[in-house]
Amino acid sequence: MYFLKRCTALMLTWAALQGVAQATPYMDVLDMPATPSALATVSALRDVTSAGTRLVAVGPRGHIVYSDDNGKQWQQARVPASADLNAVSFASAEQGWAVGNDGVILHSSDGGVSWQKQLDGRVLGEQVLAYYRAQAQTAPNDDRWAALIGEGERLVQEGADKPLLDVWFADEQNGFAVGVFNLLLHTQDGGQHWTPWLERSDNPQALHLTSLASVDGALYITGEQGLLLKLAADGQHFTRLSIPYTGTLFGAVGKPGALLAFGLRGNVLRSTDGGQHWQPVSTGLSNSITAASLDSTGQLWLLSQAGDVLISHDDGVSFAQLSQTVRTPVTGAAFAAATDLVLVGERGVRTLDVE
Repeated sequence: MYFLKRCTALMLTWAALQGVAQATPYMDVLDMPATPSALATVSALRDVTSAGTRLVAVGPRGHIVYSDDNGKQWQQARVPASADLNAVSFASAEQGWAVGNDGVILHSSDGGVSWQKQLDGRVLGEQVLAYYRAQAQTAPNDDRWAALIGEGERLVQEGADKPLLDVWFADEQNGFAVGVFNLLLHTQDGGQHWTPWLERSDNPQALHLTSLASVDGALYITGEQGLLLKLAADGQHFTRLSIPYTGTLFGAVGKPGALLAFGLRGNVLRSTDGGQHWQPVSTGLSNSITAASLDSTGQLWLLSQAGDVLISHDDGVSFAQLSQTVRTPVTGAAFAAATDLVLVGERGVRTLDVE
């Protein structure tokens, strides 16, 4: 009898739970505000940058946190979506953008305290398709448009799943966002409108675009299979650079006269002529280099997936590894002060005193 009663109770409980589940409406992460969490700074974060003297970091579930004391204390920002965020960029102390999965682009006009959604993957495909259909009407003899219309149709069919991996702004109006399968967007009005630039990259295989980096007045895009693009002098298209490496590149960093591209298994390449010629740099690592930074004195820093920290005192010709008592995986890095290197990764935020 007890067994029958228990089974009946379990069945009734399950039915009640099913009713609750059915009564709870589904909410897309693109419409669901990020949930405040006391664990936001010890959970995964993927990128960090400076907004004036403030630090701003982004990560999964729409988490954005900011610090006004060089990374010692953090507050969580108000974010209108819960999509995973991959990168953040500020053009000034107030104006910033963050991008992530589901084609989401967020904008802040108050230094990262609050954010508004500018674009998401549900409408991105339709906008790409409409743009290339319009181009085909104005230039019907251009063979490029048929393939690009097809790409737009594919994006529409796939729905919101369009990861954007990086964002960069030259100023408060002009910027780029990049993502998977050659997804390249450009804005000239602070992100109010984003124009597809798929045909303006020398990437016929539609390889993933992993990062944007501005070095010595030039803009570079890194990607998989040794893809490295540079914005042409006319500012209208990205041309491919020839490099002696065929693995995935995760980013680029540099200063006048020294450009570094870094990627899988500790691979780093160095150029002193804006990407025309390259030489490999020995890092002594087999771990992937996943982040980089330039400090106030012009020294170059590289960070690895395993938490290795490397510094160069000779403009990237050679690197020395810093001894650390604690190592955590690193996906983003930024200097908060001359001696404070703030790192983010799968275990949240940590600050490294590099004095």
